[in-house]
Amino acid sequence: MPLPVLITTANNVQGCDASVLLSGGSKSEQLEVPNQTLRPEALKLIDDIRAALHSACGPKVSCADITTLATRDAVVASGGPYFDVPLGRRDGLAPASSDLVGTLPAPFFDVPTLIEAFKNRSLDTADLVALSGAHTVGRGHCASFSDRLPPNVDDTIDPAFREKLTAKCAKDPNGTVTQVLDVRTPSAFDNKYYFDLIAKQGLFKSDQGLIDHPATKRMATRFSLNQGAFFDQFARSMVKMSQMDVLTGNKGEIRRLNCAVPNARASASSSAAGLLLHTAEQDEGLAADA
Repeated sequence: MPLPVLITTANNVQGCDASVLLSGGSKSEQLEVPNQTLRPEALKLIDDIRAALHSACGPKVSCADITTLATRDAVVASGGPYFDVPLGRRDGLAPASSDLVGTLPAPFFDVPTLIEAFKNRSLDTADLVALSGAHTVGRGHCASFSDRLPPNVDDTIDPAFREKLTAKCAKDPNGTVTQVLDVRTPSAFDNKYYFDLIAKQGLFKSDQGLIDHPATKRMATRFSLNQGAFFDQFARSMVKMSQMDVLTGNKGEIRRLNCAVPNARASASSSAAGLLLHTAEQDEGLAADA
């Protein structure tokens, strides 16, 4: 199951409202640079679950709730902690603006910038260090860590690891080559990500800084020594993040057609299709009478 993408879709810049799932327009969040690594199979998975649920129960569960539950279950399936998540979210009516998407934490952020970005979302340093641990699974494109490779100078990366990444990314003319985020156990949700940081093998600048900066070093070190402590904090932080800017009642909706289309657009499409059909029937009738 594509866990990293599920975490991204569950907790996007506008909160847990499934706005990142909206597609088909020039303003889709999926077109923004931070979201261009979203894998189609993850988006399809969410919609397949929605279709099965709505078939069995009717349109009672939002895409936002489905994404939150699927993310939790993917964490568990990968070896991570189970945690209860409150339900009752509604789906957003429109994508977030480009300016808002631009506030998402970037892989080249240093720790002070990360702390400020998380603070702006009512998340603290413990949340930052724990949620970064989701990088125990997943992959990153070369462009996401090219700032750490030649000709740039970065003394915080292991020289052998840097050499390996440089050689790998030199074969990436189309920007499609990826590298696992956790070199030790790339498919398991565990605390080995923090081992990577201690060994100077964090892939992104935003990762490696956690073990080097005094504001985050102690907690990152603790998580490397105590997987249970990491799991406990990760679960708390995920629940906390899953309740940010939640839409309820008439502030949102439960998407009926699929997770990629808001109900207003779906209704407009249906109305347009009906009008075309009606017009075609009228034309056929006129032709028959002639």
